[in-house]
Amino acid sequence: MSKEAVFTMKLESELRAEFIAVAEAEHRPASQIVRELMRGYVSRKRQEQEYQDFLRGKVEAGRAEMLAGEGRANDEVEADFAARRAAAVGDGKAGA
Repeated sequence: MSKEAVFTMKLESELRAEFIAVAEAEHRPASQIVRELMRGYVSRKRQEQEYQDFLRGKVEAGRAEMLAGEGRANDEVEADFAARRAAAVGDGKAGA
């Protein structure tokens, strides 16, 4: 990726001095570290957005099923998972 843009920012002089000192101690350009931090931030935000989009899709699909009468009653779901939990506990005891 070519480096064609300049990014100017204001920060406290003490923070800048500490950051430059740490970068120099690691024998790394401060700009390289800032780029890594920015990439990490962008990546995390992208992952958060993808998860939110995924979750929104799941909720919308569930609502559509419910409105179409395709959903299951809460009592039915609770009974199903109670049976699954009981089976899992039973499986765990069988191996002990």
